[in-house]
This record gives sequence, structure tokens and C-alpha cells, in this order.
Amino acid sequence: MSISSGEGYGQDQGSFADSPEQGAYEHLKSLDGVLQSFWKLGRNAILVWAPRKKGIDVLVVPNYAIADLAAKGSAEADEQSSGANPGRRGKQKTFIDEVISGPKHLTVDALGEIAVRLKVDPEHIDLSFVPGEDVDLALIDSLVRRYSLSYVEDRAVALFDIVNFSLYSPLEQVTQLNSLAYSVNAAHSKMMQREIDMNFARSTTGDGFYIWNRDRSIQGNVNLYHFMHLILADNAISQIKSERNAVPTLRTCFDIGGYYEFYQSEGLSPSVYSYIVGDVTIELARMIDKAIAGQVMVGDFRVKVADEKTGDPREIDSIEFIEQTRQTLANLEGLVLSGDQVESIQCYLTGEPRTKGGFGIKKYSLRDKHDLTRDIFNAKINIYRENAEAIFLGV
Repeated sequence: MSISSGEGYGQDQGSFADSPEQGAYEHLKSLDGVLQSFWKLGRNAILVWAPRKKGIDVLVVPNYAIADLAAKGSAEADEQSSGANPGRRGKQKTFIDEVISGPKHLTVDALGEIAVRLKVDPEHIDLSFVPGEDVDLALIDSLVRRYSLSYVEDRAVALFDIVNFSLYSPLEQVTQLNSLAYSVNAAHSKMMQREIDMNFARSTTGDGFYIWNRDRSIQGNVNLYHFMHLILADNAISQIKSERNAVPTLRTCFDIGGYYEFYQSEGLSPSVYSYIVGDVTIELARMIDKAIAGQVMVGDFRVKVADEKTGDPREIDSIEFIEQTRQTLANLEGLVLSGDQVESIQCYLTGEPRTKGGFGIKKYSLRDKHDLTRDIFNAKINIYRENAEAIFLGV
């Protein structure tokens, strides 16, 4: 099937209005209309796309078909691994998993191979411009992703929850959400000043935010942990200086795992902002349910980091991850948060005192309302300010 980009019913999408060239924006606007027609109000997802000389190919699959393919693939993987190590069962990637977690921008041949495996015919879109010449391929990819579904593994997510949110008046709730949003924006600004890469995204939980880093580099997880520190620091300093109920009391959880990223429908178009759901958000929701006011929890995870000597990726656990973040906290020294200059920030996992001095690190086991258990660590964060008392976060 072939469709011309002039046949769509595209609406003016403000997210592309800032394109350096008006011509590129108009091209994207016309392509957006065709993608909307394939999207069918959220019924379908565009899995992958490939550029041609004057057009692109897209692979369009109904959302229910993706779920069916995933269920079928999981059943086959379970059957094949029935004699394997039980600890590895359920972790094998199916073909549709690999497609969803892979790049959206492919070659025509690679897209064709996926189409054959999924038994889906590619759709061709005729364009009035040349992809890669008139419009950057990265811009096209960003547009297609709004109509797609992505999956990432081993990515960090932080959950900020406002304590006793439902007990406040509606005006106080708005004020506290705005205060938390300001702390997020202020922390992002400070990280940019230090040239620390943060392509962060957030979605609301009603009484707080999930926050994650779209940067998929190994360093991206460390940067998000530091981002969490700055948000908590700005919030804590603001709370000391604010009037009652203007700044929220928080409880916070940090974990690393897999999640799906998608765009919900807003009217007749996909939303500008993405949402996430997956193993890591489920873990965070269960953790935050057990956290008390002011607490900072860290999940029990294993994640890849760059080896200090070789630069090659290696896997570490939560304890070693936190230790590595401690070594780079010096990058945040001297920042000004809510009018106060921060001399240093220290973070550590808590434990019981050792007989020869110092403290160990203790792992705690939580049991949730579904009678499921998960292991977590308790974290503390110390913020030392110039000409002011130190602030100690955590319990």
C-alpha cells in the first residue's frame, strides 16, 4: 500500500514548531498526518520504519496483535527452556521483544525481514521531500516514536511521592506539585551548568512523579541518581525556607530495571509526553507503599557500568553502584540550590554498626499487599551548605 503525505489529516504539532527551517517543519507536519492515519486513534503501533529516496516504509501492527505475538513467543520460550536453569526461565527475549527494544530506524532490507517474520506487509509513504537531505533522519525518528512502542532494559527510574497528599486542600495539592516540579527543573538546570547529560522525562502518579533519563548510555543511570540527589536537596532547602504546606514532604525510591515507553492518546493525537510501565515501575510502586515520610529507598538490582580501567561494560550490584556514584558526587559541589551554596553532598546505604567501628550495609526484605517480597536498601543523603546547617535526608 502506498499513501502520499498530502493525504493525511495532520494537525499542527507544536513539538516540531521550533525546527530551524520552516520547510522541514512543514515536511514533518505533512508526514505526521499520514502517521496519524495509520495510527488510527491508538489502535495501531508503528513498530519500525526505513527511509527510501522519496518516501519511507513503515511496519504497522495492531496493538492487540503485539500482545498476541508476545504471549505466543513467551509460551514458546518457556517450552524451549523447560529443562534449563529455573532461574533463567521467563528472561528469554522473544522476537517481538527484540523488535520493540531495538531501533525504530532500520534499512529497507532489515524492515523487510521483520515483516516476513511477523507476516505483515510494509506500508509505503510517498513524500514530497528526501529523508536525510531535506529533513534530518533523527527528526523523522523522533516523530515516528510518538506512534510506536519502545522497551529498554536496565534503566534507572526514580519515584517521588508527596506524603499525606490526599489530606491537603486542592490548592495546597497544586502548590506542592508545582513546588516539586520546580525542584525538578532547577536540578536539571544545575546539571546542565555542569555539562552533565540529562535528557530526562517525567510522568505524574497523581501525588508525585516518575522520573527517568532517556539517555541509554551506561553513565545515564549514574546521572539520574545524582539528579535525584539535587531534586531532594532543592526540595529540602526550600522546605526550610517556606511557609507551612507550600513545599512537600517526600518519600523517594530509586531502582533499575526494564520498562515500556509509550505515548497515550490526547484527543485525536498521541501525547507530546511519554509514559512508562514495566517491571521497574511495579517494583517502585510496591517499595513506595512501604516507605515512610522522608525515607529514601534503593532497590536490589544488578546493572552494567563501564569498567574504570578498560572502559568495557561489567555488571555490578546495588551496593557497588552506590559506591561508584559516591566517587562522582564531587561534580555537584559548589552548586547554588534555592539560594544556598552546596559545599558537598554525600550519599550512602545504611546498616548496623561494626564491632571494629564504622557501619555495614543491611539489606531489608519488604512484603507487599500481594504477599510478595522484595529486597531493598535504605539510603541517607547529607547536604552540607556554606554558612548554614547541614541537611540530613533519609531515615
